[in-house]
Amino acid sequence: MRTVWNPEPAASTVGGSPKTPDTSGQDLRRLLCRWFDEPLGRSLQAIESHRLREVLPHLYGTTALQLGCIGSMDLLDCCAAPTRIMFDLPGTTAVRAAATVAGVPEALPFDTRSLDLVLLPHTLEFCTDPHQVLREVERVLTPEGYAVILGFNPFSLWGMWRLFARRRECIPWCGRFLQLLRIKDWLKLLDFELTRGHMLYYRPPLRNQAIMDRLFFLDKVGDRWWPMAGAVYLLVARKHVAGMIPLRPVWKGRAVLADAATRPIARSKRHVPAGRVARQETARGRG
Repeated sequence: MRTVWNPEPAASTVGGSPKTPDTSGQDLRRLLCRWFDEPLGRSLQAIESHRLREVLPHLYGTTALQLGCIGSMDLLDCCAAPTRIMFDLPGTTAVRAAATVAGVPEALPFDTRSLDLVLLPHTLEFCTDPHQVLREVERVLTPEGYAVILGFNPFSLWGMWRLFARRRECIPWCGRFLQLLRIKDWLKLLDFELTRGHMLYYRPPLRNQAIMDRLFFLDKVGDRWWPMAGAVYLLVARKHVAGMIPLRPVWKGRAVLADAATRPIARSKRHVPAGRVARQETARGRG
């Protein structure tokens, strides 16, 4: 039986030296969790939850982890894993799953290769070191385990809104809008293989709920007319572990000559009639 939770978190290292995670990311996660309880956040989370219901049931495993809670929805409710863990920041009010662990994402308190699925709902944008978080995810995942990432797309209407926003210190505009290509490069360096990818939510971030409801048709035609301009990208990456391929020896066979192959092993005696043998003996006696 494998151990999932370790009370002593693994020390994260950058450049070979221990690193203590900063607390600024914890404050941002708390504010983000509150933002998803607002009308715009609830609208976005509904779209994300709907798409996760299409993805998670096909990712099999026994233990699943949600790395950070956002809003009041349980994003792992449709997961096929019997054991689901909610990893949350200390003191953050969140939806409680079957098991809850408090800590920081840069140093996960789980054993190596102990989880089959890790869900990161906007975790990388609001943490101190997003690359270190991915390294920790790679460490705790089992071979062929899955990482599901939700992130804000900077090349979208939301990204443009963030550039021209008057109060960029507000959630979610104060977070890092990481480019999709950068996330793919980090996953490739950690030997992850991308299996699925989707763009979500093509409506602009307006506060007027009536206008947002009228613009719902943009979510239906967005995948066809501007597929890379969604406000959120969803990536499914599988941890790839290179296996050993046995090298078979090459046997050198002896060269077989054509005449040797047709040469008889033993010569058989030719049958000579008895009368002929008698005549030959008589001729020798006369001579």
